[in-house]
Amino acid sequence: MATQALAPSLRLLLLLPLLAAAAAAAALSHPAHEFCAVGGDASGCGGGGDGTRILIKGGTVVNAHLAEEADVYIEDGVVVAVRPDIPVDVDNVRVIDATGKYVMPGGIDPHTHLEMEFMGTVTIDDFFSGHAAALAGGTTMHIDFVIPVDGNLTAGLESYKHKAAKAAMDYGFHMAITKWNDEVAREMEVMVKEHGINSFKFFMAYKGSLMVTDDLLLQGLRKCKSLGALAMVHAENGDAVAEGQQRMIDLGITGPEGHALSRPPILEGEATARAIRLAKFINTPLYVVHVMSIDAMDEIAKAKREGQRVIGEPVVSGLVLDDSWLWDPDFTIASKYVMSPPIREAGHGKALQAALSSGILQLVGTDHCTFNSTQKAFGSDDFRKIPNGVNGLEERMHILWDSMVTGKISVTDYVRVTSTECAKTFNIFPRKGAILEGSDADIIILNPERSFVMGALTHHSRSNTNVYEGRKGKGMVEITISRGRVVWEDGVLNIAPGSGRYVMMPPFGYVFDGIEKSDATYRASLRAPVQRGKAAA
Repeated sequence: MATQALAPSLRLLLLLPLLAAAAAAAALSHPAHEFCAVGGDASGCGGGGDGTRILIKGGTVVNAHLAEEADVYIEDGVVVAVRPDIPVDVDNVRVIDATGKYVMPGGIDPHTHLEMEFMGTVTIDDFFSGHAAALAGGTTMHIDFVIPVDGNLTAGLESYKHKAAKAAMDYGFHMAITKWNDEVAREMEVMVKEHGINSFKFFMAYKGSLMVTDDLLLQGLRKCKSLGALAMVHAENGDAVAEGQQRMIDLGITGPEGHALSRPPILEGEATARAIRLAKFINTPLYVVHVMSIDAMDEIAKAKREGQRVIGEPVVSGLVLDDSWLWDPDFTIASKYVMSPPIREAGHGKALQAALSSGILQLVGTDHCTFNSTQKAFGSDDFRKIPNGVNGLEERMHILWDSMVTGKISVTDYVRVTSTECAKTFNIFPRKGAILEGSDADIIILNPERSFVMGALTHHSRSNTNVYEGRKGKGMVEITISRGRVVWEDGVLNIAPGSGRYVMMPPFGYVFDGIEKSDATYRASLRAPVQRGKAAA
């Protein structure tokens, strides 16, 4: 069988920086690129708005609940009909033959960092190159993390709105919390009620920069609960990591292998357990990002068995890679695998795949946070200075299909973990994460017989390295449709900076169902306060 690389249009690659820069200023003032509520209609933010009509015929339409032979009719950016044998009875309809292929909702990546200032530099992919990579790989929406400016949420949001002016697909925002005071608490309410941010992330690692203490985390959990916003944690014991880093330096271990050795799985497991227990104390749902180890996964499994609302997110690198690359004698190769928590030794990935298959872990992200080899070289003499992050936006959908839809998960499960569960968790289903009447027409057509090979020479990321270099597999996204527009076909992208939309995500998603009832049950169980007379003198 012929093997086709995930090759971009050379013309597009040459134009990427020029297009992005030229469009950024204009896009900032373009109303169609501003905030769009989940209930938006096709005449404005809700649909493609360009009157495009597409009929996808002959494929297997896959939703998280059902796979069926059906046609899909799209008009003005919205799915109008899903049923067998839809006739072509209107003019100017493009018909796409999907015979023998799977027609599925576009992927939603819950975890990315585009154009993020971090460790003295900025991630190499911005909201245009990152979106180019995503769309070429079958992802049609992502949720990025806004980092506050000196703790100020509003300033952070304004900065990221400017960065996202060059967006080429739909996106949403999480918000990081890096300090605590009354103003931050007030801003959190504004973010939820006015800006459609329904999740807040707390870093338990990166001591001295992003890390929060337990008292701050408790206050944040309580505020999230009151707002109906999902609390998220990066779970590593930051104090112990700092100790581990110094231990490695004292032992003369300064290379990339020191990164993994300084922050072992036990520290991820400890922090995961601590966050879970604090969330249980507050009685609020918890989302654990980038679950990388058996230690963390076991804590999530235990909490779920006890009925606690905990969502575990593995990332694709943790599912299919192991830490052996960190010991490569070539620094450029070894350093590209540095991320936090670290990629673990062989065995953890298989266990995480099993947990994903069984439902212990629910959805898959990437933690796409790319730096080129020059940036990674900042830590050539000290692993603590290597910018942490790997790629994955373009590769996630293909790798999961090739590695998991082989008896480990079904095609419907594939849709669930790559798209639907994310849409449900962040309260934008069924507008996103489904191919149903009224859903946004974010659709991919995947050919299960088509082969691919991955690498830095053919990907759309601006990074000159790729942690999946040379990886081959089967099952390739041939067509990506974003809000009713064909944006990826035959290895060519057709996108423009500034065409993306911000999607507002309302609070109180399904993970909050029953929280008030359990609070009432707790209060009733206290048998307090006890009415007592005055104590005898």
